[in-house]
Amino acid sequence: MSVLVDDLVLVSVDDHLVEPPDMFERHVPPKFRDRAPRIEEQKGAQVWVFEGKVMRNIGLAATVGRPREDLGLEPNRFEQMRAGCYNVDARVQDMNANGTFASLCFPTMPGIHGALFSAVEDRTIGLVMLQAYNDWYVDEWVGAHPTRFIPLAQIPYWAPELAADEVRRMARKGCRAFNFCQNVSAMGFPSIHDRHWDPLFTAVCDEGGVLTVHLGTSGKPMFNSLDTPCSGYMAMVNIDMASFACDVIFSPVLQRFPQLRIAMSEGGIGWIPFFLERCKWIHERHSIWAHDDLGGRTPLEVFRQHFLTCFIDDPCGIEMRHKIGIDLISWECDYPHSDTTWPESPEFLARQLDGLPSDEIEKITHRNALRFFGSDLLEQVDREHATVKALRAKAAGLDLRAPSAEGMTGPPKAEKRQLLVSDIMYQMMGA
Repeated sequence: MSVLVDDLVLVSVDDHLVEPPDMFERHVPPKFRDRAPRIEEQKGAQVWVFEGKVMRNIGLAATVGRPREDLGLEPNRFEQMRAGCYNVDARVQDMNANGTFASLCFPTMPGIHGALFSAVEDRTIGLVMLQAYNDWYVDEWVGAHPTRFIPLAQIPYWAPELAADEVRRMARKGCRAFNFCQNVSAMGFPSIHDRHWDPLFTAVCDEGGVLTVHLGTSGKPMFNSLDTPCSGYMAMVNIDMASFACDVIFSPVLQRFPQLRIAMSEGGIGWIPFFLERCKWIHERHSIWAHDDLGGRTPLEVFRQHFLTCFIDDPCGIEMRHKIGIDLISWECDYPHSDTTWPESPEFLARQLDGLPSDEIEKITHRNALRFFGSDLLEQVDREHATVKALRAKAAGLDLRAPSAEGMTGPPKAEKRQLLVSDIMYQMMGA
């Protein structure tokens, strides 16, 4: 069928937020307030500082609204970003302008997988600030517009029992999504296969929750050298998610926790059919001597039972959707990162979905996401108020531009050379 853009209902399972400077003020107990993360001025940039660690807002994480020719390793200041990056009311207006009904937002300051709080020596402080972060996220970010967001909580990696407690605490607040990473062993903790994590997985399953695993959290370089062109690195980064998926499919974890569900975020989908065929081949040829035990299931059956995938722009994946599993595919906007299709996401998506049956379009655009995360948001809002047409009507006349790039810091715009991975590392380290 021909896709009618105005009639689409869009739920993005992968967006991001830039934490506002005052986020800890109302959620940290007074006796710990002087230890909370804070914004400081350094070399013309605004950076977060916490327990001696410096976290920078690299520009590609907040370039939304900027013409492609103006993209670079800035902005480094809040006034250089669209307010929708860090202000929830402005974010909802930007969602309206894009026709996005609901969104799940990953963190920036503590790392995409929230690992900052687990990297400080003082575990008491780490837990206090992690819980303050979660309370701010659910009470203020999601709480300001509860029918527009799927809440996501961070966990303390250093103690699975504490992580389980935090899962249950946040579940009582209505949160069912819990951030994890591709490779916890790279953080210095036991691997995902170790029973060390059983308390966490038990809590997630008991609460009907989902582990969200975002690309870029494997803790290993995905480039051969610092001279690798940035584009070469970015072109293959999604495929790194295959190593995580393969790790889990053949792990005994899913035999011990048959209810465990995992959302792979920003990983794309085009690589999955080949990946599943390769898993099938390996299982059939090598499972006897390798002593694999998938509980009598095939790798494809394991994948389809436990995983949710998502894409931004992936015509190849859509073409092979039935080899993946139509019930496993969801959509993402990736606002406000440089990959985002905002504010034209409905048009980008409609071109890929053109010709698909209506039920498949519904699953990909929103039903799979809401089902997987156990969300009833669409039941709380009449469908007619959740469509692209209805939402865009609310944002009529909204200025879609980012603030002027004038005065921004970073590599000179006039310098016409290919950017390398080392340039990103240089900017991140604040050199």
